[in-house]
Amino acid sequence: MVRDGYLYAAPLIAAAVLLGWLTNPAWAVIPCLLAFFFLWFFRDPERAIPQEPGAVVSPGDGKVTDVSTVTVGGRQQMRLSIFLSVFNVHVNRSPITGVIRDIRYQRGQYLNAMNKTSAELNEQNIVTVERDGDGQTVVFKQIAGLLARRIVFHPKIGDRLERGQRVGLIKFGSRVDVVLDSSARVNVKIGDRVKGGASVLAFLPSQATLVGAATSSSEKAH
Repeated sequence: MVRDGYLYAAPLIAAAVLLGWLTNPAWAVIPCLLAFFFLWFFRDPERAIPQEPGAVVSPGDGKVTDVSTVTVGGRQQMRLSIFLSVFNVHVNRSPITGVIRDIRYQRGQYLNAMNKTSAELNEQNIVTVERDGDGQTVVFKQIAGLLARRIVFHPKIGDRLERGQRVGLIKFGSRVDVVLDSSARVNVKIGDRVKGGASVLAFLPSQATLVGAATSSSEKAH
C-alpha cells in the first residue's frame, strides 16, 4: 500500500464515524466507500521482475495503446504507450537497470490519455535512464491524463535504478510511454495487458550486437 492511500482514507473514515454518531448511520456509507476506494486505488502489489538480459519491463499496469516509430532528435526510435485506467495499479517502476541521466518536468494540458497528442501536449515527467555497461538510453514518460492531477517521482539525476524498482506514481488515470532505440525487439502489441515491473515490453540488443551491425553496415558501404 502506498502511504497516500492512508492519507486519503483516514479523514474519510473519521468523517464516517462522526456522521454515524451525530446523524443517521446510513450517512456513513458514502465516506466509508470512498475510503475503501482510496485504499484499493493505492495498492502496491509485489511483482516478480524478469531477469532476461536486455529486457525492458513495463513502467506501469495497463493496456498497450500504441506501438509506433517516432523521430526524436533526428533519430528513429520506438514508442510504446500504455494507458492506465482508474482500475489499474498506479505505482510506476523503472523499465531497465541504469543511471538516471536526465529528469525533465513539462507543464501542459490534461487531455484524455488515450489521445495520441497527449504524449506531446499533456503535463508529464520525462526520465532518461542510461543502461549499465553500454550507454544505451531508455526514456520513459509519466503522462497526466484527463483525471490525473499529480505526478510523483522520487529518484534524482545520478541515482542508480534497478529494473522494476518503484520510482513513483500518477494519481487517478494516466499514461506511461517508453521510448527506446529502433533496434529493440518489441515483445508486445496493441491491445495487450501489461503489469508494471513484470511484463517485458521489449529486448534491447547487446553492445556486441550493435557493434557487429555497425561494422557490417560500414563494410557494405565500402
